[in-house]
Amino acid sequence: MSVIRLTAAQAMVKYLAAQMTEDGEPFLSGIWAIFGHGNVAGIGEALYAERETFRTYRGHNEQTMAHAAIAYAKQSKRRRAMAVTSSIGPGATNMVTAAALAHVNRLPLLLIPGDVFANRGPDPVLQQVEDWGDGTVSVNDCFRPVTR
Repeated sequence: MSVIRLTAAQAMVKYLAAQMTEDGEPFLSGIWAIFGHGNVAGIGEALYAERETFRTYRGHNEQTMAHAAIAYAKQSKRRRAMAVTSSIGPGATNMVTAAALAHVNRLPLLLIPGDVFANRGPDPVLQQVEDWGDGTVSVNDCFRPVTR
């Protein structure tokens, strides 16, 4: 067996593309994304490399992308879903309402928000919301009450 070297983003995209339903159909029909500052590092290149097997859709803001993914899950009777990726900060907070809607209606939705630097090294990421009293808090903590 040969070794395959992948970045974290490449491994994630390949894993997501490989998820199947019981009927052998891809569970995730694709991913909505806006690329720019603070988005999950390397995911754009990984999605481009898998463009033949895992479609990428572009949106104008994260809120509409997440609601479009919810509409897809509802239309497909909860048998298929879509993923949505965003940057840290306002991109992530724009998806909280959609996360709550999917949560209370038990609709499949995969949200992949960006996050702060692992070591919180140089300084805050552009537009990142921070709690100066607690360095462990990030915007993504908003998702805790509305996700499984």
